[in-house]
Amino acid sequence: MSQVPAYKRILLKLSGEALMGDDSYGINRATIDQIVNQIKEVADLGVEIGVVIGGGNIFRGVARRRRNGSRNR
Repeated sequence: MSQVPAYKRILLKLSGEALMGDDSYGINRATIDQIVNQIKEVADLGVEIGVVIGGGNIFRGVARRRRNGSRNR
């Protein structure tokens, strides 16, 4: 039995915080892999997907690194 999607096109907005996973800032690779797999499942149904990704967590991480110095010392 095949699934029929309710929409032909969607716009998915992911907050930067959604990409952090359990990390305090930045992008968590395991979280990204999980999100990508879920998006692919929907795309495989024939849905056209636009993705917008927020970057607040990245900017906060950069600001924190500037305040505390580089981790690569």
